[in-house]
Amino acid sequence: MEFLGTTQLASYCGTKKRCMFPDLAPTSTTKDTYQSYYLPGYRCLSSCRPNLLHKVVSVPPSSDKQFNPTGRPPTILPASRSTLHARYSTRDWHHANMVQLKGSEASRYSAGRLNADSMRLIQDKDQLTYQMQEDSRRNLGERISNIDFWRSELVYELECLLKETQALETAKKRLECAADEMQGPLKIALECLYHREKRKGIDLVHDNVEKNLIKEVDVFKDCQEILTKLAQKISKQLGINRDAQHALEQDLSDKNSAHFIDEKCFNLRNTSDSINFYHGVEKADGTVSVPATWAKFSEDNIRCSQHARANSVKLRQEAEVGLESTSEEMWNHFISTNLAFNNRIAEVADAKNKLQAQLAKILQEIFQTEDTIMLLERSIKAKEYPLKVAQTRLEGRTKRPNIELCRDAPQFQLVTEVYTIDDTLHTLKRRLQEAHDTLQILILNKSKLEQEISVKANSFFIDKKCMDMRKVFPSTPRLIGYT
Repeated sequence: MEFLGTTQLASYCGTKKRCMFPDLAPTSTTKDTYQSYYLPGYRCLSSCRPNLLHKVVSVPPSSDKQFNPTGRPPTILPASRSTLHARYSTRDWHHANMVQLKGSEASRYSAGRLNADSMRLIQDKDQLTYQMQEDSRRNLGERISNIDFWRSELVYELECLLKETQALETAKKRLECAADEMQGPLKIALECLYHREKRKGIDLVHDNVEKNLIKEVDVFKDCQEILTKLAQKISKQLGINRDAQHALEQDLSDKNSAHFIDEKCFNLRNTSDSINFYHGVEKADGTVSVPATWAKFSEDNIRCSQHARANSVKLRQEAEVGLESTSEEMWNHFISTNLAFNNRIAEVADAKNKLQAQLAKILQEIFQTEDTIMLLERSIKAKEYPLKVAQTRLEGRTKRPNIELCRDAPQFQLVTEVYTIDDTLHTLKRRLQEAHDTLQILILNKSKLEQEISVKANSFFIDKKCMDMRKVFPSTPRLIGYT
């Protein structure tokens, strides 16, 4: 039950903090101070709380006497309302209203300004979005024009390259047919070069024989060698042309794909059905070029193709050069090459003999080193027992009792003996390791010498075989074309 003049937040809910009023001095209250007075419509509390003591606050006298026409004593608030000092003043009430109005006015003003700024922001962003979309569309149109330009350039260059490649293939076939007619006289020199490529190791040297053979080939196939080299150059150039053709075709295919994609993007509108959200796509940068490098890529492909076509034209002009050679020049080179073969065979034989003599000395040294290793191992084995004796003596002397555990002369001698024998063992083991290393080096040298002797024997056999092949040489009439 709640009494008139009280609220839910009564004094029993805890002492409230006072705002502006000073504390009122409480007076002693008892049941006999005032007679209880109850408001109309409320029953007496004595039936419910017979022993309840009511706290009465004495009101200070006012200068203005208040008229009480009823003559009844003033209303006494219930005991649950202990004091009146927790109430606010009129000034607080007006101040709170004023603060509330000002806060409401400020929030209303802020909201109005926010709404106006939002409308301007919406208009600006709408205009910016429209302008950005138009710029993107214009850039796509320019990009499509650039792609069209480079596509036409690539198509024209590809057609020119295909024509030149076809002409170069025809020239290559002519060279191969002409070279086949002169294959016989050149075969011996080429086989000599081929067999000499089977030399091994250091003998694979560019010596006088090889130089003369190369010169002989160059002279002997006055026409055939030139035609063969031209055919090889043309074959290599055909590979370059195909690479350039592949680059042009790949670039053209990429341009077609890019043109299709950009044209599709150019035709997209806000009302298109194929548009959708792709969150995060703006953060994924998969581009590999910029406009400058993009244009330079196609320009480099075209320039590479033009360079390949220029080389192709030059090779076709060289292929038209006539085939001339003289038999005298070929005979001179043939004799010079045979002389170089004889000298080289003598040099190889001499080197082989010297290597065999050195191999015999190495074998003798290997036997002596193995004996030394055996002696060192025996010496090391012999030092193990004296070391065991000295260490056993030291270990036994550590068991002497009490004062007898003396660092006497035998102790010093035994320690010195252990250190000396241990140092001796380390020295012998190092020397043994050096002997093993030396033996390994000798064995390695033996292997190298044997390998070198094998290489020299192989070179000697190859040069002798080449000289046997060179016993037959076509006559001058046949070299100049007579049968």
